[in-house]
Amino acid sequence: MFGVVVLGMLLLPAMALAQSGSLAGFGIVMVHGKGGRPTGPTKALADALEAEGAAVMSPRMAWSGTAGQPDSYDIPYEQALAEISQAIAGLRAKGARKIVIAGQSLGANAVIAYAARHPAGLAGVISLAAGHTPERFDRPDIIAAVEKARQMIKAGRGQDVADFADSNQRKNFQVKGTPKAYLSFFDPTGPAVIPRNAAAMPKVPFLWVIGNADRLAQLGPGYAFEAGAKHPKSQYKVVNAGHINTPTAAKSEVIAWLKSL
Repeated sequence: MFGVVVLGMLLLPAMALAQSGSLAGFGIVMVHGKGGRPTGPTKALADALEAEGAAVMSPRMAWSGTAGQPDSYDIPYEQALAEISQAIAGLRAKGARKIVIAGQSLGANAVIAYAARHPAGLAGVISLAAGHTPERFDRPDIIAAVEKARQMIKAGRGQDVADFADSNQRKNFQVKGTPKAYLSFFDPTGPAVIPRNAAAMPKVPFLWVIGNADRLAQLGPGYAFEAGAKHPKSQYKVVNAGHINTPTAAKSEVIAWLKSL
């Protein structure tokens, strides 16, 4: 009888914890998209995860800006991923035991690349409306800008600031940056190619969420999800949303998936 009573007493704190926050113990890095900020499209999902008991950190990335347009490209792609490492360290310092990295658009691109380069210690990877696909860019001005960056680097001007073509969800614009940084984001055979990075991911639970109105949805799971889905908990989800509002539309799916881990 004593043993049963003690067991019940020991279970009470765990039961209370589960009721007060079912995602307690999770630490989630939420990475915003191109030309965005932590207060943009990913905020509603970040808030929902915190309400479920998870610790969330939303770093401001090197591609931050306003209205979908980055302020500049002045840090190479792989160097920019260091912000995710810093956020993970912050979550661990808060006591998080299960680290999940999530991102929207270019942020989704980044978390896949991060997982490919840092295979240890991740409990999950979440891609929301993955975007920025340099191997698919076919606009003449971007192709010309990539060649311009190559030539400037070849001439020893890789750190000079110049204007380059960019695009985000059919919005075309010029952005300042260094050739070295710009090329790292836009090289069609470079470090920001999603399918290549997905193939290099470890065997980690991988959730790919795409809106049915997102242009990338037409490519289906064969674009990159299947290459990265090495774990039995990996899932491909289609939600009723466009590119921008996918994180909000996917709140219940993301929370349910995390609870299944």
